[in-house]
Amino acid sequence: MLAFAPLHAAATVAASVVTWLAGTLEPLTGGAATAAAIVLFTIGVRLLISPLTLAQVRGERRRAALAPEVRDLQRRYADDPAKLQSELFGLYRRAGASPVAGCLPALLQAPFFLVMYRLFATGDGGAGLLDERLAGVPLGWHLGDGLTGPVVAVFGVLLVALLVLAWYSSRRARRAAAATGTVAGTPTEGPGAATLGRLLPLLPYTTVLVALVVPLAAALYLVTTTGWTALEQATLRRPQPVDIDGR
Repeated sequence: MLAFAPLHAAATVAASVVTWLAGTLEPLTGGAATAAAIVLFTIGVRLLISPLTLAQVRGERRRAALAPEVRDLQRRYADDPAKLQSELFGLYRRAGASPVAGCLPALLQAPFFLVMYRLFATGDGGAGLLDERLAGVPLGWHLGDGLTGPVVAVFGVLLVALLVLAWYSSRRARRAAAATGTVAGTPTEGPGAATLGRLLPLLPYTTVLVALVVPLAAALYLVTTTGWTALEQATLRRPQPVDIDGR
């Protein structure tokens, strides 16, 4: 029980925030106030980690600017994958373009998603929220709990949105790999690179699989945060010339 005390405390805080937001939004959104509050809560989380996102974007631009040097290293060490990896990471380190930094925004979102899941799957921290609805479907409802008309409609819209967003993110990932000559910081050539190159563009589609098994509230969180990421990709990650100093 003690092991879950921090998670319970976080769920209680999240429940208070969502309840307050829902009360504020109710005059405008009516019965969908709690769903709207979840959307605003998610946007708040993304704004909270936005400094890391901006740092991630600067790192991506630096790696894109290094693409000619990356291709040169790939030619020079084509027969020595270990040396190639060492030289690539040395190049990124000198340019301040760590490929690992790009994972931080996604990793920091995981605790917030876990809290949202716990809040609407168990009612921990705010049992009253389980009775709130979106288009007649309880926010704590899972797709496997029953396929009535409203359930199919609401989950269907969210799943289609996630599919479209996943396709967009996958296409952007392939373009980024082509621009930098690497996939997630690893060469696009060499042992295992082909497999990695095929798998990584498929990762955005895991959000669709997750949405199939989580409560409606968590699925709504996924759609909002994935949509925010797509908006960031369209605005912050537009191609532009930049030197390795990030200017």
